[in-house]
Amino acid sequence: MASLKDMRVRIASTKATQKITKAMQMVSASKLRRAQSAAEAARPYAERMDAVISNIAAATAGMGNAPRLLSGTGEDKVHLLLVCTGERGLSGAFNSSIVRLAREHALSLMAQGKEVKFFCVGRKGYEQLRRQFEGQIVEHLDLRSVRQLAFVNAEAIAQKVIARFEAGEFDVCTLFFSRFKSVISQVPTAQQIIPLAIEGNGGKASAAAAYEYEPEEDEILGSLLPRNIAVQVFRALLENNASFYGAQMTAMDNATRNAGEMIRKQTLIYNRTRQAMITKELIEIISGAEAI
Repeated sequence: MASLKDMRVRIASTKATQKITKAMQMVSASKLRRAQSAAEAARPYAERMDAVISNIAAATAGMGNAPRLLSGTGEDKVHLLLVCTGERGLSGAFNSSIVRLAREHALSLMAQGKEVKFFCVGRKGYEQLRRQFEGQIVEHLDLRSVRQLAFVNAEAIAQKVIARFEAGEFDVCTLFFSRFKSVISQVPTAQQIIPLAIEGNGGKASAAAAYEYEPEEDEILGSLLPRNIAVQVFRALLENNASFYGAQMTAMDNATRNAGEMIRKQTLIYNRTRQAMITKELIEIISGAEAI
């Protein structure tokens, strides 16, 4: 059995840990408000960008001069998985849930005979994926030095991805991130960004909408498609940022509660042990006195 001194040290250590987790919870709650506002503000722009490109893409349907970012290479052999995770841990299952989704997608593709490559954004995702797919990771980008996410960070990532696509290194690119839903709910999401997956009306123009484009549709798409990839990556980074702080706040709140429960149990054991030792000493004193 541990001595009373060891128990006091253990209780003091648990209390110190509880103070740290409580402080981290408060910091995460403070940063979450700003990150959530940024993520929610980016959604309408990203959704409208998708809608505009879908409408223009519908006008170019069947045309042979559609940009390759929209039409693709015509093949489906090599897939690039752009996996965006956090730079730090202590956030529950936030990072592992994104990696799990990417891993399952990769294994499914490999089972079909496809070639899979990884582009990792974030230290935690890279550390987990390299255990199983180290030879398939073609690039890793670390954002630990970035204090506040900006569009220029997403644009740099998009340019790297587009350069690899134009070099013929892959046919399909899928973006993986965690969509922020609430403090206790973050949804791992996979979104195909190359070639662009047309959603909504399935690529058909609305009968009530007729547009004339100047310049031509293919020229507009040639400019909008690269920007759309950067916008979608930027949105993913902002969603990830909000999801990280939400997950970390929840994890630290649970850790603080668990530390409080541990302190209560340790204190109870300490008091019982101390009482037993005092009782034992009194019995020994009384027995000695009676023997005399």
